[in-house]
Amino acid sequence: MSIAKMKQSIFSALFGFLAMVAVAGPAAADPLPAPTEKPILTISGKIGTTNKNGEAQFDRPMLEALGLVTVETSTPWYNGPVKFEGVSLDKLMKLVGASGERAVVVALNDYSSEIPIADFAKYNVILALKRNGEYMPVKDKGPLFVIYPFDSMPELKSQTYYGRAVWQVAKIVIK
Repeated sequence: MSIAKMKQSIFSALFGFLAMVAVAGPAAADPLPAPTEKPILTISGKIGTTNKNGEAQFDRPMLEALGLVTVETSTPWYNGPVKFEGVSLDKLMKLVGASGERAVVVALNDYSSEIPIADFAKYNVILALKRNGEYMPVKDKGPLFVIYPFDSMPELKSQTYYGRAVWQVAKIVIK
């Protein structure tokens, strides 16, 4: 079997599994498949679905298999509206069976912000992988960036929500 066919087979199996978990919901505490590439996100704490040592590790293909959502919004960090593509954090929390009330989002440099998990559904918050169609490099707020749709509600254009927009996200701890 060629490497390309092997990758396609692994991706298909992963997508099928994730679809099953999404349908079954968080009660299905089966382990997630292991990442096939270098993990870019680790979720730990009060979660029911894991794949390594009580944590849920995700590589980029695993996150993308969940389906990307687009948010176009202005931010304090870029000029004009920017198109972000990423995973719904509400959907991601359901996938891992998050049972806490808060998510501590931690960046590569250990900066962290505590976000009420209720925000994820209330405001349609995403964990962005792409900005204007391109993957975000670490040197420019990547690989993952918590994005609120700041332009959708006046209340989101405040320091409270800008402070929750963590970039260079490496892990999320559910409390």
